[in-house]
Order: sequence, then structure tokens, then C-alpha cells
Amino acid sequence: MTGDVVRAHGGTPAAELACWMAEFGFNGVPVVDADDKVIGVVSATDLERARRTGDSSPAPSARTLMSTPARTVRADDSVVRAARMMSSYGIGRLPVVDEEARLVGMLTRRDVLRLFARSDEEIRAEVIDEIVLRTMWLDPAGIDVSVRDGMVTLEGAMDSSGQAAALVGMARRVDGVTTVVDRLAHRRAGPWRGPEREQADGALPS
Repeated sequence: MTGDVVRAHGGTPAAELACWMAEFGFNGVPVVDADDKVIGVVSATDLERARRTGDSSPAPSARTLMSTPARTVRADDSVVRAARMMSSYGIGRLPVVDEEARLVGMLTRRDVLRLFARSDEEIRAEVIDEIVLRTMWLDPAGIDVSVRDGMVTLEGAMDSSGQAAALVGMARRVDGVTTVVDRLAHRRAGPWRGPEREQADGALPS
């Protein structure tokens, strides 16, 4: 996301919003209240609609033009969820909010596409090198990782169900991953205790 966000307040004049959109190339501006909580979004479509209908108010403002409720995503939401929202509602920009609904950034379709533009081979290399090897200390010969169109498939035998779940969870967070297919088997049920403990007990290959 972009952290430095141009934002409007309820009283921001429509003319000023139009100038911002023209100057910065935006197609929408979030509207916030006094606590910086997102209360709506004024889009280029909203401005054009007001122009076509000849808004009779002396000075149309963000409050009279904005669409509510605003479509937002949390800062800890997945990029996949954001992409699905953009697709479902036909929008190109999503305000990003914290747990108190305060504006903290803006996510654009370009930001999302930049992540999903990663090749399958780049994603596979990160899962193997950064997760299987460096984070979990596993022998990559025992874990088959395949990637197609951002979908990661994991196959192999893990020591515990918790270890398998940890691998799946970390793979889901890799940039560009759209989904993870879990075909992992495990030798025992139970939590994963971390690579140091597992290795100390001889569960991992030397």
C-alpha cells in the first residue's frame, strides 16, 4: 500500500477534489472524520454524476457527493482478499484501515497486479529457499513444491500435523500466492515446536 494518502473531510469542496484527481491521477479520494476514520469515498464517477445532474447546492462538498459505506480493507488482510473486493465491486483503489477504522494507506489495482505479476518460478524458489530451508530447516528433497498460476501445491511427509500446518500457513503469505493446496502427510498429530527443538530431538535430517 501507499502510506502517504491524500484525504478529504466532509466539507472539502467538490472543485478541490476534482483538482486533486486531475493533478495526481486519482480516480477516488477517501473521506475521513475528525478521528481520521474513513466515512466514505468520492470517486471520479461521483463528481461526474454531480456535474451532469447540475447539483443545485451552492458548493457541493465531499459529504454530499461521497459513496457510503466505504469499501475498505484492514492492514492485516491478505492481498488476495483485496483483489477479490476490487474485482467484485469494480473499483481500482481501496482505503486501508487499522483496527479502529482509521486510514493508514491506500491500495491500488496497480499495487495488487505488481505482486501477482511474479512468475511461478519466483514463487516456488521463495517457498523452497526462504520457508522450507531457512525458516523450517527441512530437507527440500522430501517436500515437493509446485506452482501454477500462483497456486502452490505442497506434497510430502512432515513430522507432525503442526509442522505441516505451519508450512501451509507460511506459504499462503508469500507475495503472489493465490491459494495453497495441502497434500502433506504427517507422522504424528501434535504441534510444531520449531526447528531448534525438532532438530534437537532428531526429527530433522542433519
